Amino acid sequence: MAWVYLILAGLFEVVGVIGMNRVVKHKKLSSYAILIGGFIVSFTLLGQAMETLPMGISYAVWTGIGTVGGTLLGMFVYGESKDWKRIAFIAMIVAAVVGLRLTS
Repeated sequence: MAWVYLILAGLFEVVGVIGMNRVVKHKKLSSYAILIGGFIVSFTLLGQAMETLPMGISYAVWTGIGTVGGTLLGMFVYGESKDWKRIAFIAMIVAAVVGLRLTS
């Protein structure tokens, strides 16, 4: 169950980043709610995952999911560059996260 919490924590980190982007553009109460709510849920789930999983693996996977999710969101929703090098490095992050899962 800890890995489910960890994956959800990473996804909610992306929700927090969406809120951050909205705050920069709109500064509405709903944008702040998404930002704060996303990060509160993310940190809560990360804490639950860390009750079972080692801190180093938890943090690496959490930040990896957030990094990949934020980058993909930027590429496909906000029109950021889809350069092959970016995609290759995203693949390396995903491979590292999968590797951590397989070795723990």
